[in-house]
This record gives sequence, structure tokens and C-alpha cells, in this order.
Amino acid sequence: MYINKKPFVCKTCGKAFSVKGSLQVHERVHTGEKLFVCETCGKAFRKQCHLKIHERIHSGEKPFVCETCGKAFSVKGSLSRHEKIHIGAKAFSAKCHLQGHEKVHTGEKPFVCETCGKAFRRKCHLQGHERVHTGEKPFVCETCGKAFLEKFNLKIHERRHTSEKPFVCGTCGKAFSVKGYLQRHKRVHSGEKTFVCEICSKAFFVKGDLEKHERIHTGEKPFVCKTCGKAFSDIGNLRRHTKLHTGVKPYVCETCGKAFSAKCHLQGHERVHTGEKPFVCETCGKAFSVKGNLQIHKRVHTGERPFVCEICGKACSGKGDLTRHERVHTGEKPFVCETCGKAFRKKYHLKIHERIHSGEKPFVCETCGKAFSVKNSLSGHEKIHSGVKPYVCETCGKAFSTKCHLQGHERVHTGEKPFVCETCGKAFRKNYHLKIHERIHSGEKPFVCETCGKAFSVKSSLSGHEKIHSGVKPYVCETCGKAFSAKCHLQGHERVHTGEKPFVCETCGKAFSNTV
Repeated sequence: MYINKKPFVCKTCGKAFSVKGSLQVHERVHTGEKLFVCETCGKAFRKQCHLKIHERIHSGEKPFVCETCGKAFSVKGSLSRHEKIHIGAKAFSAKCHLQGHEKVHTGEKPFVCETCGKAFRRKCHLQGHERVHTGEKPFVCETCGKAFLEKFNLKIHERRHTSEKPFVCGTCGKAFSVKGYLQRHKRVHSGEKTFVCEICSKAFFVKGDLEKHERIHTGEKPFVCKTCGKAFSDIGNLRRHTKLHTGVKPYVCETCGKAFSAKCHLQGHERVHTGEKPFVCETCGKAFSVKGNLQIHKRVHTGERPFVCEICGKACSGKGDLTRHERVHTGEKPFVCETCGKAFRKKYHLKIHERIHSGEKPFVCETCGKAFSVKNSLSGHEKIHSGVKPYVCETCGKAFSTKCHLQGHERVHTGEKPFVCETCGKAFRKNYHLKIHERIHSGEKPFVCETCGKAFSVKSSLSGHEKIHSGVKPYVCETCGKAFSAKCHLQGHERVHTGEKPFVCETCGKAFSNTV
């Protein structure tokens, strides 16, 4: 007489069990019930044995020890797999698993995608792939509702909510939620860089970093913005870019209230307030607040300049440097002043220019309190107090506190005037003089008197004009005591006493004490 050995049948799916307890555990698959909860992190499980294995993550307990090498494991199955390393043969618990493995050696891929033709060794891999085409995401996070193509990706994602990091580095103790992250991290300690660029021989810890690097050489930009069509070599850059169209800036600085579209941008900004510079160059010790700036800086030591201008061949160490350089050829000036409409090739130059209108001078001399709108101007000014003038003219011996002042002075001897006005062709020794001259053609007068509203093209003219309102006349003639508001007016007056006439007419030779 036949006796049914599995009398307990699931009413939902028809699966049969020999023990009633096994049926009860199975039914929780359908109901979603998870009775066994971790007291440490709150994660719940359907089976008590699964909870016990999970609790070893927190306790660090590894009761299963290899008798050959002494390595310990928290799960018995991991020990069983490990022991096969010592016997030198890969074994499988099921025949189907062996058959699937053998296809690695034969190269056989019998499961083919009907949509794109891609082939796979296992049916489950094909099923996961097909979801790329159908858009199906059957594995849903119960906490936040995010859906995934594969169950494995869901498991990794759930660790964000539980903060579970089961993979721990044996060297430094740092923990990771994904085993692959731990494997990459271990290469930091070993110094191993197994992924090498075939073009320039640069090596990387991670294969993904090599793939991104290779796009520098190929120029490939596979990630395209659906809104504006702009292409990127890295998917992270595309994600940050798309937020420009939505205008969403969810990351807000608690100190100053400034908002950012990307978390990494907020973290970099917060270091402005804290002064933290965690990214240090191993060669020279220079520290940076942003990792990207360190990577660009390292190329100073290596001499690497992977970004090349297609027009003139100039090589740059950073992609941003190349983009800015290309504007020299295109004439593009995308950064426009909202006050006067003047355009600039670089955003930094616009910021400096805007201080003309705002009057902002954030760089202050600690010795005398004088303020400047540009940091370089402060650096040059501070040398006045120190008296240091390291830049000496080889022709006349005159010394200067800054290199640019020496270069400008040397043109007095050479007669060189490299800065030419595009409108009238007049040439100048200094770029600053050209800028002032160009305002004659543009009519730009950015320096405005707050008292009467009169505008000037040169800042010094405004300074002299303001003394009319204040009545201040600090420049006094030592001969007759007459006072003047401007130094140039005093110098012109003193020629009355000296009889000096330095301005000579080239046609008739007549001399004058003033140009006007």
C-alpha cells in the first residue's frame, strides 16, 4: 500500500511537505511574514536559522573553521566551498550546476536573447537580461519602493536602509556593503593595479576606472542627455547634468544655505567653511579640498597632459583647462555680466569683474588693512611691506616685487607692445592699459561716483573725482603751499616753479609743461 510521504500541501502554490512545520515556514513566502527580528539592526527574517547567520555579522562569530589552514567562516556553506580549494577539485552539489559550469570550459552559450542576439550560458542569466528590453523590475524594496532587475541588486540596496556592511577589511577594519567594493579596497593596501591602459600604460585598481580613462583616448561619450543632447564619458556626470534641467538642488549647506544638485558638490563646498583638505599629494604634500583637483595636480609631477586641442595641438592636464582653451579659437564667451553685459571666457574672470560693480574686496592686507578684489593684487601688495623685490631687470638693474611688473618694465627697453586694440590697432605694453583704452570704443564706464552719479572708465579717475566732494587736498606744493586733490595736478603745478617743459612738439620743437 502506497503512503503519501508529503501530506502537507501549500494551498497557494501546491508545493508539498513531509513536516507540518516546513509548510508553515514555506507559507511565509506568500504572506511576506517575517517573525524573526534582529535586535541589533531590526532586519527581519522568515526563518530562525537565517536570523542566527545574520547575527554573526554583528557578533563577528565564525564557528566553522577549516582544519587545513585555520580560516574561519560564519556560514557552513562557505567553509564547504573553501575546503575544495585544498583538494584541488571543484565539486558541485547538483548535476545541473556541474553542467552549467562545464559551459565555461566549452564556451557554449545556448540561451540566446531574441531581441538583441546576446547569448548566455545559463537560462537565469538570459531571463535577467531580457528585463533590460522589457523594462520589468520585479524585485521591489519594501522600505522605499525602488525596483530592480535582479534580486542580487535588491539585496545590496537593502543594506543602505539597514546599514549592514558584512564585508570587512582584515587590514584596516573598514567595512563594505558589497564584496566587490572590499576587493577593490584591498588593492589600496597591496598597491596592486591590475588594470593597465594599453595606450599610455597608466594602471588602475578598478576595471571601471580603466574603462572611463580609455574614453579620454577614444573620445567616446556614450551617455547622452535626452533633454539637450549633450554627451558625457561618465554616467555620473550625466546624472549631475540632468539636474540642471530639472532645477532640483536637494543638498543644502547648513552654514550658508547654498544649495547643490549633487551631494559630492555639497561635501566639497562644506570644506570651504571647515578648511578641511583631506586629499593630499603623496609626492609634494600639497593638500586639496576636492579629489578632482588632486588628480589634476598629480599630472604636474607625472607630466601627463591627456587632453589635446584638435585645432592647435596644445595639451592640457585637465578637461576643464582644454574647454577653456578652446574658447580662444571659437571666441566663445559664455559668462556674461548681468550689470553691464560684458562677456568673459572664464567664470573666474566674470566673478572678479562683478566686484567692480559690487565694490567687494574680500582680500585684506593684515599689515595695513588695505583691501583688494583680486588675491594676486594682495600678494603683490604684501611685498611692499616686506620690501622683497626678487625680480631684477638685467638691463637697468631696477627691481620689482612681482614677475609681471618686471615683464611690463622690460618692454620699456625692448619697445615691445604685444597688446593690440582690435578696433583701432593701437598697441600697448601692458594688458591693463589696453583694457582701459578699449573702454573709449565701448563707452564703458564701470566706476560710478556714489555722490553725484558721474561715471569713469578708470578707477583712479573716480578716486580723484571723489576728493572734489570730500574737499580733501592731500598733495601740497613745498614751494608755495598750494594744495591739490590729485598727485598729477601737483606735478603739473610744480613745473611752474621749476620751469620744466618735458612735452615737446615733434613738428616744430616747441616745449610745454603740460600735455593739455
